[in-house]
Amino acid sequence: MRFHVLTLFPQSFPGPLADSMVGMACHRGLISIEVTDIRSHTHDSHGTADDYQFGGGPGMVMKPEPIFEAVEAVLADLDLSERTGAGVVLLSPQGQVFNQKMAEDLANSSSLVLICGHYAGVDERVRQHLVTQEVSIGDFVLTGGELAAMVMIDTISRLVPGVVGSMDNVTQDSISSGLLQHPLYTRPAQFRDMAAPEILLSGHHAEIEKWRRHESLRRTLERRPGLLETAQLSPEDIEYLESLGYGRPKAQS
Repeated sequence: MRFHVLTLFPQSFPGPLADSMVGMACHRGLISIEVTDIRSHTHDSHGTADDYQFGGGPGMVMKPEPIFEAVEAVLADLDLSERTGAGVVLLSPQGQVFNQKMAEDLANSSSLVLICGHYAGVDERVRQHLVTQEVSIGDFVLTGGELAAMVMIDTISRLVPGVVGSMDNVTQDSISSGLLQHPLYTRPAQFRDMAAPEILLSGHHAEIEKWRRHESLRRTLERRPGLLETAQLSPEDIEYLESLGYGRPKAQS
């Protein structure tokens, strides 16, 4: 997996990615993160990458020419198969909200070009004629798309085989299963006046798995009930949720 980050602030990278599992994956050649300064594709002595809005209004707008040229230069360096499977993503508050399912879909790309938005936004022609997807990491506004790009890189990289020690660690993560993770405990079993649940110390693996499933369902219902609408639920799951007062969802095969 190759990530190509287009930004006005290349010094922001690799940032925290260098010291994480992602950094180790880069050293091992499992992924690569290549950063392009959008200003390097400007054609004036000042490196002008933004301009005033047509029609007036607050804030500057990122110009289309350097963004188009930067993306085209990245794609030109890819071989044909990579170019065909490459995604061009604009990081923007107006985009579709990033989630685990989107990360899984994007992880199937051979390369991802991530355009970091800034200022009031980018020229609309970038949206209409260049990007394949527009992505937001949440309903809030950042000063730029760099942090959002790092979030996407971290999340998608974990799905690349070999980056995480065992893919079981990935598939069993909170959210990956469609539900929030069950509570976790480790030694000591008794800490001050707080004890780990006895069921987890019992050695009864079937009962432990049942407890974990119930706690995952309970936590999801309490904190993110909307996830239950698309989660894979068995008849036993539905019965347990109904005992907690949840409305009747449909079982999925």
